[in-house]
Amino acid sequence: MPELPEVETTRRGLAPHVEGRRIQAVTLRRPDLRWPIPPEVARDLPGQRIQAVRRRAKYLLMDTEAGSALLHLGMSGSLRVLPATTPVTAHDHVDIALAGERGHAGRVLRFNDPRRFGSLLWQAPGQTHPLLQGLGPEPLSDAFDGDYLFAMSRGRKAPVKTFLMDQAVVVGVGNIYAAESLFRAGISPLRAAGKVSRERYAALADAVKAILAYAITRGGTTLRDFLSPDGAPGYFEQELSAYGRGGESCPRCGRPMKQALVGQRTTVWCGYCQR
Repeated sequence: MPELPEVETTRRGLAPHVEGRRIQAVTLRRPDLRWPIPPEVARDLPGQRIQAVRRRAKYLLMDTEAGSALLHLGMSGSLRVLPATTPVTAHDHVDIALAGERGHAGRVLRFNDPRRFGSLLWQAPGQTHPLLQGLGPEPLSDAFDGDYLFAMSRGRKAPVKTFLMDQAVVVGVGNIYAAESLFRAGISPLRAAGKVSRERYAALADAVKAILAYAITRGGTTLRDFLSPDGAPGYFEQELSAYGRGGESCPRCGRPMKQALVGQRTTVWCGYCQR
């Protein structure tokens, strides 16, 4: 499933092409994706100008005066800005037609999702969609640091990897980037969250920020079906130190990397370098 860097890559790719453009029409080729598509999407978006494309956690919000389209890419979803004449393929479920401006021909923002685990929902002005309520801070924000993690972790017996992936603690740190951050910080994913020191949480917060920021510059991580809006894959996968490397040599000490299920997620770590 696309994680925060992939979603942020998508946002940055889309924004220059859609912000400020007026929506001509919305075409829904099916009434639902993961959940039913609310009637406001087709009823209220046409005629509106796109004010901004934002990201909250792994969701994209396309803001207009009438409200915001709330999109999640699911496991296989992609958003592409294409010429309006581009032929429709089997899994092109949603088209948002954009008016041509400043000498440009009309284009379409197309949502393709073969597995239909993605979603297209609606957030009314001045409201916060239930899926966005109760979320923790953004990991690249000033609100996320070692002191915050230390305070949130006190008394927690769950493994620190499970704690780090809790969206109520911090958003957008999924399995890949949790594994990579713990490896960089030298912390075992099995250690109880409440047993990690303030100093080690400072190192972990720094690792999360550095790895996410770098992954964004590299276009995210290509796993399964993810493509950025220009059709190019992300390249951070080629530089993974821990995720998916169970049984391989640790890039630091050369010992075999361990692998186990932690919170029902495959977890890889070095039993020597991570304590």
